[in-house]
Amino acid sequence: MFRGVATVSLDSKNRLVVPARYRDALLVNGGGRVVITADPGQCLLLYPLPEWEPIEKKLNGLSDFNPRTRSLKQLLVGYAHDMDMDSAGRVLLPPMLRKFAELDKNVVLVGQGSKVELWNEARWEAQVAQALTFSDDALPPELEGFTL
Repeated sequence: MFRGVATVSLDSKNRLVVPARYRDALLVNGGGRVVITADPGQCLLLYPLPEWEPIEKKLNGLSDFNPRTRSLKQLLVGYAHDMDMDSAGRVLLPPMLRKFAELDKNVVLVGQGSKVELWNEARWEAQVAQALTFSDDALPPELEGFTL
């Protein structure tokens, strides 16, 4: 559903102007209702509401007695904000989420199938640079034999 990378600017009211190719998919899948939450990689995740709901259900089913799963739930569910895309294709980014991801004027949108990642531009460039330095022996077993 979502693929590709785009850099967009937040407007003066800290609204994200969603590119047309993503906007259409958000309208079809959820009528423009989205959930934006924090990601452990210090970016934000934007999901159409119907894609987020089963994820949230699975997260809520995890035990709070395991410190790692509890922390993950606190991050993903705790930071989750329900938002509506307006008629101009803009989504307001709440201050708490902008601060978490250190988003300023330029935001990089990275399509990841059922979701869109929102990155601080400098952090995204560092992420790409790091991805380009991996070696074949560092690949996880499930990628062995995978070809493009």
